[in-house]
Amino acid sequence: MSDTLQKARPVAGAAASAATAATPPASVQRPAPGGWGGGEGEIALPRIAVLIPCYNEEVAIPRVVAAFRAALPQATVYVYDNNSRDRTREAALAAGAVVRTETLQGKGHVVRRMFADIEADIYVMADGDATYDAAAAPALIARLLDERLDMVVGARKSAVEEAYRRGHRLGNQLFTGLLSRLFGRTFSDIFSGYRVFSRRFAKSFPALSRGFETETEISVHALELAMPVGEIVTVYGARPEGSESKLSTYRDGWRILKTILHLVRIERPVLFYGSFGLLLALLAIGLSVPLVITYVETGLVPRFPTAILATGLMLVAFMSFMCGLILDTVVRGRREVRRLHYLSFPAPGAE
Repeated sequence: MSDTLQKARPVAGAAASAATAATPPASVQRPAPGGWGGGEGEIALPRIAVLIPCYNEEVAIPRVVAAFRAALPQATVYVYDNNSRDRTREAALAAGAVVRTETLQGKGHVVRRMFADIEADIYVMADGDATYDAAAAPALIARLLDERLDMVVGARKSAVEEAYRRGHRLGNQLFTGLLSRLFGRTFSDIFSGYRVFSRRFAKSFPALSRGFETETEISVHALELAMPVGEIVTVYGARPEGSESKLSTYRDGWRILKTILHLVRIERPVLFYGSFGLLLALLAIGLSVPLVITYVETGLVPRFPTAILATGLMLVAFMSFMCGLILDTVVRGRREVRRLHYLSFPAPGAE
């Protein structure tokens, strides 16, 4: 095991769960694909942290915390309250979670804070709305360790129609296809909030987004650094009665689209600026064709403003394409630095 893996004392009760923030987990068997146990011999597992961002989830959070403590008894469950106006914080504390606060509103801010604050070897992230199957967490972790992956996504399979609204399903398919075309490969569910990360993923992820578009940023980060990743289909259930979704189909969809375009501009500058250059070049050619025909027939250029406009558009198109080439060199160097930082951490399960 790497230097980050340590042995620890057993944990019991809410007070002991809070204490595990400073102490590593107990030595247990390696998880089998169907759950913990079943392996031969006792080994020290990595420190596991369950991260749950929360906003007004008083109804759902107790069962979420209880479910993850039952599925991963050796893990520490952290609930990050994001300015909730109900009793989310008190309910999480009573359920045995370690509760912390992020005052900047938005899931992206919470994810950035969680990855920065929590020291662990494996991070399990889920929403606090009780829609994700906590019992699937051991299988996700087992896949991460056995195949030495950096992220395993819990791809959602809706158990009931109300759990996964038709508009959200359609939007997921559209954005997944768009991401696949732009970055070459993708996941089947890029918006899933149920994910397991290695330490080297969490500590190399810049987390620049502010809201629900953070899942898109996470997916692009993995694709850009060519990380080994995987997916496991998990059950996606309906929210408990009395719990309300914070998602807005159109507002959050627009923000996600802007995030994708922003990431294309940063990560694919030749494509982004080259596309603008191509459009301007085609417009300039379209304006200049009648002028060229007139010049060939008469030897005159009667419309000087159009000629000047076409020339200017072609120059701007050339500059746009050159900007894309220059920025691509910068992005390549930045990506190499990010890759080297990512490689500075050991792979999950590495000895």
